[in-house]
Amino acid sequence: MKKNILLTAFTSLLFSTAAFANDLSGVWQQIDDKTGSAKAIIEIRKEANQTYTGKIIKITPRPGYTPRELCNKCPAPYTDQPILGMDILKGLKQIKDSNNYEKGRVIDPLAGRIYDAKIRLNSTGKRLTLRAYMGVSTLGRSQTWIRLE
Repeated sequence: MKKNILLTAFTSLLFSTAAFANDLSGVWQQIDDKTGSAKAIIEIRKEANQTYTGKIIKITPRPGYTPRELCNKCPAPYTDQPILGMDILKGLKQIKDSNNYEKGRVIDPLAGRIYDAKIRLNSTGKRLTLRAYMGVSTLGRSQTWIRLE
C-alpha cells in the first residue's frame, strides 16, 4: 500500500514538472540574434482561449543604443504606441503533446513589421527559440529567449 502511494506521488510530481516545462507562461529575457546582447524582458501569459501573448515589461539598456519609445513605423493598431507595455507576441497555440507552439504573430517594433511566429521550448523549459518569418519558415530569423523565473 505504501509503495502505491509513493509511486503515485512520484508520478504526479514527474508529470507536474513536465507540464511546467511545456508552459510558455513566465518572464523571459530576449536575446538579440545579431549581437547576442540582452534586448528586452518579455512576460508571456496564457489567455482564456488557450493562446499565448507576450508583452514587453522592460527594455534592457545596451551600450551605444538609445531605446526608441514609440512604435512609429508600425502598422495599425501599433502606430505611435509606446513600445514598453506593448503586446509583441500574440496567438501562439501549443501543438498537442509537444514543446512546440505555432500560428502566432510577432511584431518587431524597431522595424515596424509583423511576422508569423513559432516557438520551440527546450526540454527543461528554461530556453525557447522563437522563429519569426514571412510566408515560409526557412526564410526567417531565430532568437533565443531565456526564462528568468
